[in-house]
Amino acid sequence: MIQFETINEAGKKLAAQIQKELVAGQDVNAIVFIGALGICVRKISALINDKYTDPAVVCVDTTGRYVIPVLSGHVGGANKLAREIALITGGQAIITTQSDNTGLWALDTLAKENGWGVSHLSRTEMNAAIATFVNGCPTALVLEHADEGTRRMGETCPSHVTVFHSMTEYQESDLPFELMILVSPKCHEGISLPVLQYYPHCLHMGVGCQKQATTAIASQLLSEIKTLGYAPESIATIGSIELKKDEPLLAELCSILPQAELQIFTAEQLNAIEVPNPSEKVYEVTGCYGVAEASALVSSEGGHLVIEKQKGSVTSEGVAQHYTFALAQPKEAQGHIEIVGAGPGDPDLVSVRGRKFLEQADLILYAGSLVPRELTFCAKNGATVRSSADLDLEEQFALMKEFYDRGKLVVRLHTGDPCIYGAIQEQMAFFDKYGMDYHITPGISSFLAAAAELRSQFTIPERCQTIILTRGEGRTPMPDNEKLHLLAQHQSTMCIFLSASIVEQVQQQLLEGGYPPETPVAACYKLTWKDQRIFRGQLKDLASIIKDNKLTLTTMIVVGEAIDNRAGLSKLYDGHFTHLFRKGKE
Repeated sequence: MIQFETINEAGKKLAAQIQKELVAGQDVNAIVFIGALGICVRKISALINDKYTDPAVVCVDTTGRYVIPVLSGHVGGANKLAREIALITGGQAIITTQSDNTGLWALDTLAKENGWGVSHLSRTEMNAAIATFVNGCPTALVLEHADEGTRRMGETCPSHVTVFHSMTEYQESDLPFELMILVSPKCHEGISLPVLQYYPHCLHMGVGCQKQATTAIASQLLSEIKTLGYAPESIATIGSIELKKDEPLLAELCSILPQAELQIFTAEQLNAIEVPNPSEKVYEVTGCYGVAEASALVSSEGGHLVIEKQKGSVTSEGVAQHYTFALAQPKEAQGHIEIVGAGPGDPDLVSVRGRKFLEQADLILYAGSLVPRELTFCAKNGATVRSSADLDLEEQFALMKEFYDRGKLVVRLHTGDPCIYGAIQEQMAFFDKYGMDYHITPGISSFLAAAAELRSQFTIPERCQTIILTRGEGRTPMPDNEKLHLLAQHQSTMCIFLSASIVEQVQQQLLEGGYPPETPVAACYKLTWKDQRIFRGQLKDLASIIKDNKLTLTTMIVVGEAIDNRAGLSKLYDGHFTHLFRKGKE
C-alpha cells in the first residue's frame, strides 16, 4: 500500500501523475510525501522507531526534480520506490545508502530477495557484519549451494570478496579474512571469524512416528539433524504418510519451521519409491516400506538422501515413543552449455548477456580461427580457455562434457550469430543425445556489421524491402531452388557469406540472375576487426576487387542498390503518418 501526502495543488497534481503511472502491486508499505524535505521530516518523526518495522518514506519536491528516500531505504524498499518515481517524474533519485552507491549487496535484505533464511544474529551483530562488508574488509564468500541468487552473487562479486565453493576449499586457503558470508544448508562449527549465514530452502525431511507421539520429539529430532551436519533452517518441506497427517508432532515441526511446507502422501505414492532401508514391519502397518525415506525422496523430486533413515525415541510418562526421520536434497546442480554469439569481431560488440556468460564460464571453447582471442580476456580467474581450431569434433565434445558432468558452466563461443552459418547443428545433436542442458545467446551477425560499416540502410521503401542471406555453391551444395542466379532475380539486398574463394562463379551467377553490371557491391574483410578493410565497386568488377586485394574467406560480399543509397524516403517521418504510440494515446 502506498499513501500520498501533499501540501499544495502542485503536489496533488504530481501525486496524481505518480499514482497513475506507478506499477501496481508494490511490495512495500510506503508514504510518498510531496513537498519540502524539512516538513516531511517533522511530519514523520512520530513514525521513526526501528528500521525493520518503519514504513518506507519517500520525499519528492513539487517539481518532481528530486526524489529522496528518507526512511527505510533497504528493508522497507524506499530506495527502490524512489528510483521508480524518478523514472516517472524525469527527476533524480538521491540515494545515500553506502551499499547502493558502491554497488554492494544489501546484506540485510539478501535473504528476502532470494527466498533464503538468515543467521539468528542480533541487530548489533548484523550491523557489525554490514559495516565490515561495506567498508571493504577482506570477506570470504562460501557458496555450498547453487541457485539464481548465488549465481547473481558470483556475477556481482566485489573485489574485496574471495569466492569458495566449499568449506574445505576455504579451509585450505591461508588468506586472512575479517568476515565470512556463507550460503549453505549445512551446519559448520568452529569458524574463527564472524559468519553471516544464509540458508537456502533446499532440504526435504521425511518423518515417521508412533500414533499420537509426543511433540517433545520435535526439538530432539532437529537437534539430531544439526549434529549430522545440516541446518533445520534450510528445510523446505516436511513429508509423511496420509496415516500420520493429523499427528501433533507434524504440527509442532511446522510451527518450529515456518518456512517448511507440510506434504502428505498416500501409501501408494510412497511405495512406488525404492528406499535403501526397507522395513517389513513398517509395510505391515502403513502399506509402504519406509515412510521417512520415501517421503523425503518424493518431496525432493528425484533427489538423493543426504541423511538415511535415523531412528530415535523420547520417553514420555515412562513410555518410550519412537520416531524416524530422513533428509533428502534435490539433484546437484547440473552443468550448462551456453552457445554464445561473439558478434562480428570487435569485443565491444558481444551482447551484455554474452559477456556475462564469458565472465562466469568455467570453460570457454572458442572458434580460434574466426573469433578474436581478446573476447576471452574477461574470463574469470581459474577458467579454462581453449581454441577449438586444433580439436576435432569428438575432442570438442569430450572436453565440453567433462566440464558439464562436473556441474560447470561451458561457453561455446562462435563468431557472429551462431544460428547463421554457425555449424552448431552437430553440437546440438550431441547435447540432445546426452540430455545436456544448453541455450543459445544470439550475436550480432556480420551482415548487420556490414550495414553499419557501410553506413547503409539495407531496406529502402518502395525499392528494396528484402535482405537475402546466402552463400555461393562451393564444397557444400546448395538446394536447387536456392541457386544464386535464382535468388538474384529478386533484385534484393544480398549478403553472401563464405564465398570469396569462388568469387568468379558468384559474379557470373549474379549477372545471370538479372543484377545490372553497374549494381553497387562491397567486399567487407574482417568486419569490425582491427584490420578491417572495405572495398566498394560495381558488380562487373567484383571478382577483380576480391582477387586484387587478396581477400579471404572472412569476407562478406554485399550486393544491391541499397549500398550508399540516400534516395529512398521513409514514411515514418511523413507528416500524414500516424505513429503507433501516438495512435495508442489518442
